[in-house]
Amino acid sequence: MKHKNTPIWLCFFFIVCSCSVSWGQTLTSLDTIVVKTTRIPLTPAETGRNISIIDGQSLQKMAFTSLDELLQYLPGIEVQSRNAFGAQGDISMRGATFSQVMVLVDGMKLNDPLTAHFNSYIPATPAEIERIEVLRGAASAMYGADAVGGVINIITKGLADEREVENEITGQVNYGEHRLVNAQQGFSVRKDKFYAGGGFSMNQSDGEFIAEQVLDNTTLEGYNNFFNLKTFGLSAGYRFNDNWRIQARTAYDDRDFSARFFYTTSPLDKSVETARNWWNQLRVSKTGINNNTDFQLAYRNGTDRFVFSPDFPSTNLHTTQFWNLNVNHLQIINGRLSLKFGGQLDRRSIESTDRGNHDDLHYGAYAMGVLRPGKRLNLTGSLRLDYDENYGVEFTPQLNISYVLSNLTLRASAGRSIRAADYTERYVSYNLENLTPGRNLGNPELEAERAWSEEFGLDYRLTKHWQLKATGFFRQSSNLIDYVPTNEADIPNNQNLQKGAEYFFATNITDVQTRGLEVESWMTAPLGHRAHLQWSLGYTYLNTTNKEDVISVYISSHARHLLSTNLILETGKLELALNGLYKERPARQAAAINARLSPSYQLWNLRIGYNLTPVFGLNLQVHNLFDEQYQDILGAQMPGRWLMGGVRFKLM
Repeated sequence: MKHKNTPIWLCFFFIVCSCSVSWGQTLTSLDTIVVKTTRIPLTPAETGRNISIIDGQSLQKMAFTSLDELLQYLPGIEVQSRNAFGAQGDISMRGATFSQVMVLVDGMKLNDPLTAHFNSYIPATPAEIERIEVLRGAASAMYGADAVGGVINIITKGLADEREVENEITGQVNYGEHRLVNAQQGFSVRKDKFYAGGGFSMNQSDGEFIAEQVLDNTTLEGYNNFFNLKTFGLSAGYRFNDNWRIQARTAYDDRDFSARFFYTTSPLDKSVETARNWWNQLRVSKTGINNNTDFQLAYRNGTDRFVFSPDFPSTNLHTTQFWNLNVNHLQIINGRLSLKFGGQLDRRSIESTDRGNHDDLHYGAYAMGVLRPGKRLNLTGSLRLDYDENYGVEFTPQLNISYVLSNLTLRASAGRSIRAADYTERYVSYNLENLTPGRNLGNPELEAERAWSEEFGLDYRLTKHWQLKATGFFRQSSNLIDYVPTNEADIPNNQNLQKGAEYFFATNITDVQTRGLEVESWMTAPLGHRAHLQWSLGYTYLNTTNKEDVISVYISSHARHLLSTNLILETGKLELALNGLYKERPARQAAAINARLSPSYQLWNLRIGYNLTPVFGLNLQVHNLFDEQYQDILGAQMPGRWLMGGVRFKLM
């Protein structure tokens, strides 16, 4: 499909019809919204950062079936998917690699110690989500390693602030092509000081059939792109009195899917994968008149079973554990000065048939403050010290500034960020004998990635319902980790390689620069007595270069031009949701499997809902509306047009 006019067409809508930092809220109410991801409670205008907030009510009306699918339609976020409906996706922001984006669940780090490919395995169901906060740019001074390109914080109802409306049961069930079952259910109950809630989501299908291909030297047999994905969540909380509160949440994520060409372009690839993750979180908090102290503990247990092909006997089995303890204290000195400080201790470990058995400890401490020297000026400073058994001691400072006028906010930020190598980058294939040429190979001697980031931006409120945002940013990175073609003779301390062969060896690459521009427009407005419109539109431009001009797998794989849009129109009993994106990226080919990454593509999803009664409605969704043939990852064919329909309900 050709799209010569697509960028012009989208830009036309951007300029003429564009459309709030938080959907479901008027722009006037943004002055009272408190951002959680900044640790110290601030309104978006006070943060000095580019932050977006999507509330749970708006989220339920959008055209999506999984959280990573939802994220890819938010301005400034690129998700490179390996299959639809949430099987797996790599999340990127501001040209950062998928390993350089931090994912939080209720403020606690989720990033997988095995590989960042699993960071999209978010242990939360759509029905459980209170809101999603997206902070773009460096945040290591608050959260430590991995917060280079940005932070995505999934805030669930169970650990969010108390709401007035709590008792509800919601759900939807959709059936579609290729024996698809898409289901989401959730409940929340509050009685006096006690709260309980939970959710369930499922995407299950035989998948599209990918036809057999007869090539010059081989035949690629046909296969089904099947997936079976389930997530369960349960939370509870109790308020003892006005000061003390305890909250807990547990979630289980189970995935079984075809992983053919997810990680390789080998004609022998017939991969299937099973991943299971158990997430647990506990928070105890004490709130005073001018202070707050919280203790948080999170535990993640993950297992991954990967079979490259039933024709070969080898199976990769991995079990990881991640313990994370945080203690934080907020002290409001007066109306102009607030301070917060805290400490972090975490332990990660792995038992693997391919990567071996390893464990690591990490310690971190931070201090930050917000100073308001006048009514319009806000200064936020953060300092953090991290020690890791792998990369040693790292110091990360950050300074944010905002100046707020009546309809205009000027903001600037500068900070240092770091990222530590995961177990795959350090040890993948390291214990395999006579390793086949062209495979990825880990490097136990990897250093931490380091980067300095600067940004300048403005937020302009044109009307009560319409806001424009623009941000320019620059990131100077060193020691970036990527897989680089390397001859066996140049790879130290590994006796399992074939003489003279080349491998993709995990390497620290120096002097990488990323320049970019983000332009966004957000609108939320009533249209008459019974109609309401929410519309976001965003454009991101990125340019990444390195002095050595090194050929790498991930560093320059991001889109150079990325446009995304979300529209929700409610009128009477009818709901219409439309999501779209357009991207231009480097083209690539893999002749061995006849695969090609096209230089550009567009993607649209549509949902139409009709509420028969206040509690019951019908739902129709079309994914990939125009049947685009595309791949995000070379070789991993994405599904074409997919139709589904079903029912929705909400009981109060």
